[in-house]
Amino acid sequence: MSISLSKGQKVSITKNNPGLSKVVVGLGWDINKFDTGGAFDLDAAAFMLNDLGKVSKSEDFVFFGNLKHISGSVEHLGDNRTGEGEGDDEQIKINLSLVPANINKIAFTVTIYEAEQRRQNFGQINNAFIRIYNEENGEELLRYDLGEDFSIETAVVFGELYRNNGEWKFNAIGSGYQGGLAALCENYGVEVE
Repeated sequence: MSISLSKGQKVSITKNNPGLSKVVVGLGWDINKFDTGGAFDLDAAAFMLNDLGKVSKSEDFVFFGNLKHISGSVEHLGDNRTGEGEGDDEQIKINLSLVPANINKIAFTVTIYEAEQRRQNFGQINNAFIRIYNEENGEELLRYDLGEDFSIETAVVFGELYRNNGEWKFNAIGSGYQGGLAALCENYGVEVE
């Protein structure tokens, strides 16, 4: 049975699912009817973080330009440039058993591509969500709908998977940032060209 989370809520995904190792993180959104007239391209990403909350190396940033972590533990299933249709717009597969020992947390983010040039922000996005389901049987474990009204933000941290006393837990964050992907990269210690 899926758990519906609210902002700031934390829940274990492995406690009641012993042996769970393969999950899929699905992220989705809709564009509201009062958009800028230009196409929206939202991009999901995963930042694999050490105990300082930073990436250890740039390869720990998994996104449309680096689809698979060298460990094989995190794989982005590709860029969806329109966000049209029902269900998940982008997905990231996680094999919890392969996540390197130095990675304590995986942050899931969504940014708007070229937001400044296109004059777009998360105030123009509706029905944004993150969900995690068991890859092997398709059972949804949790879902967090971002109910917040963002106005000027161009990047959002949806949530984090993190290790805690031998369990994997999820934290529903829903924090917005100005400055798009560059701001997130700076926050998590990714070198940007």
